[in-house]
Amino acid sequence: QLVESGGGLVQAGGSLRLSCTVSGRTFSRYAMGWFRQAPGKERESVAAIDWSGETTYYADSVKGRFAISRDNAKSTVYLQMNSLKPEDTAVYYCNLDANWWHLASPPYEYDYWGQGTRVTVSS
Repeated sequence: QLVESGGGLVQAGGSLRLSCTVSGRTFSRYAMGWFRQAPGKERESVAAIDWSGETTYYADSVKGRFAISRDNAKSTVYLQMNSLKPEDTAVYYCNLDANWWHLASPPYEYDYWGQGTRVTVSS
């Protein structure tokens, strides 16, 4: 099970911290990724992190503004989002994979997705 939280309404330039808690899997064995889907657009990868936390990936659109991290003891992955822009508005999802690079590029063929958490950035 994947449970995302932390979304909300924020003004441009503001910050949010998203969390995703995983249950039913051995969290520390998996890479984790954050994705987002804006209305009328395809789901896209935002960031990914390997099982150890040593390797991270960011989409060009968020590089320098977002930071992904994980706490294996809490089975939770985080996405710290700073300097938010209206174009960051989307529903944000997390997912897991054996390899972080699978989370970084399509197709994102995962059988299960959580309910997501909505982020709205006003201008």
